[in-house]
Amino acid sequence: MDWESKASTLADQVTDPDSRWLAPVARVARHELVPRWWDVDDSGRWVLHDGLSNPEAWAETAYADRSLITRVGMLHADHAEPGDQPEGLPTSSATMPSLVVRMLRHGRLGDGLSLLDLGTGAGGLTAYACHRLGDEHVTSLDVDPYLVSAARDRLADMGYRPKMIAADATEDVPGSYDRIVCTVALAPGPGLRAVLAALEPGGRIATTLARTSLIITGWKDRNGDVVGTVARDMAGFMLTRSGDDYPPALAELFTLAREADGDETSTGRYPVVDVANAWELRSMLEVTTPGVELRYDTSGRTRTAYMVHPDGSWARASAEWTDPPEVHQGGPQRLWDAVERVRNRLNAEGSLPLLGARVRITPDGVCHLSRGGWRASMGAR
Repeated sequence: MDWESKASTLADQVTDPDSRWLAPVARVARHELVPRWWDVDDSGRWVLHDGLSNPEAWAETAYADRSLITRVGMLHADHAEPGDQPEGLPTSSATMPSLVVRMLRHGRLGDGLSLLDLGTGAGGLTAYACHRLGDEHVTSLDVDPYLVSAARDRLADMGYRPKMIAADATEDVPGSYDRIVCTVALAPGPGLRAVLAALEPGGRIATTLARTSLIITGWKDRNGDVVGTVARDMAGFMLTRSGDDYPPALAELFTLAREADGDETSTGRYPVVDVANAWELRSMLEVTTPGVELRYDTSGRTRTAYMVHPDGSWARASAEWTDPPEVHQGGPQRLWDAVERVRNRLNAEGSLPLLGARVRITPDGVCHLSRGGWRASMGAR
């Protein structure tokens, strides 16, 4: 396989000509990190792809600027058989190279600084960092022992030997680091505490927050707080997990949201939107109404959004295309009303106060956001 020319083309696409990351992207054999992967066909079913069985497609896919799903639920592509149909959400991937480069830039890495790559996945960020910084300065951590083992072996075959750790970052992060770059989304509060404890005073972290697309960057001060900003950039990463898979979704509540009339029926002010993919809207919803889970369906011209919350709240909004939706809601909170309040603010002010906001993360993991007169906290109990 002539992977070098494809990697060089990819590097030209995702970095600048004077970038420190051009050479790592151009010289890392990404296909070796992703020999098998999952994709979704037109019917929404997972399809297994094996690189060795189709080297041409393998090369085209591996050196495209796209993320590749490597694990769905508890089934890794490495362990799957043709025709297998895994259940659940994606639980690991090879992150798209352009996003890896963006997160590395947010990390402000430098010669001689120690780096923790939190969320090994297929090992792409680890490989780029090893090429740029040297193996001895790079540690990679993931909750999944198989991911860590597979990445270790594949990186070693490429000549990279960073320190590899299998651990639950929501509980404990061994060691201490000058830089932490996360390609998983961390939950504010206890889920962030152990990661902050592993950051050296004066060190820098770049991460996203759970159920948001907010990239948080900041420096750790002498008091143990991390002080920084919400980057004017966005990214979507999988949530951190503590076990082999994510906890079961709120299936009974989603069934209720699909079928029940609810405590209140109304006509919505704005068209139905796929909230999960309206990144800034989704992020602000998590700030104001944390813990909401989302689904979205289309059937012909009918669009339906579902929202549920662990406290028993649920909402369903459905309409033809951009018509005002019929909204059904139940439980202690009115979840669709929460979405409409965010959309009303966006329409009235022209923007939301998230991107560019100041951030202070205290050692307990609570994130305090501020911009002008706006204040909000995430992760406080």
